[in-house]
Amino acid sequence: MKKNLLATLLALCLSSMAQAQVTVKDAWVRATVAQQKATGAFMQIHSAKDTRLIEVRSSAAAVVELHKMELVDNVMKMRAIDALDLTAGKTVELKPGGYHVMLMELKAQVKEGDIIPLSLVIEGKDKKRETIELKAVARSMNQAAAPAMQHH
Repeated sequence: MKKNLLATLLALCLSSMAQAQVTVKDAWVRATVAQQKATGAFMQIHSAKDTRLIEVRSSAAAVVELHKMELVDNVMKMRAIDALDLTAGKTVELKPGGYHVMLMELKAQVKEGDIIPLSLVIEGKDKKRETIELKAVARSMNQAAAPAMQHH
């Protein structure tokens, strides 16, 4: 009985340690207007080990993609990316005008103060995957506007 209890406690500790490898701060989603069908999600991601963000899911949208915005020939362009590398010890900021999550084919308007569920799938170098569940708060569209973009 003691061995089973000890094994369970050890498993819980190891599970907590694995989950602590990647932390997310300040997750938020831009609020939308009534007929808008897409919006962005932003956050700061810190990983203790080299990992990759390989997928994001949300019940609030039919399509969820990782995107990168960059200036090409004096034109701001946005494109989907397959994954985002998370370098050990560094914080990666997903923000307007840079890396971000696109929520498309929204199921409902995202209003200021709404809580939007997000699931981040992280993959380690060993190919093991971890899912981090987040609750992102919708913020007003009055925040600084991102530059005009071309979506590819």
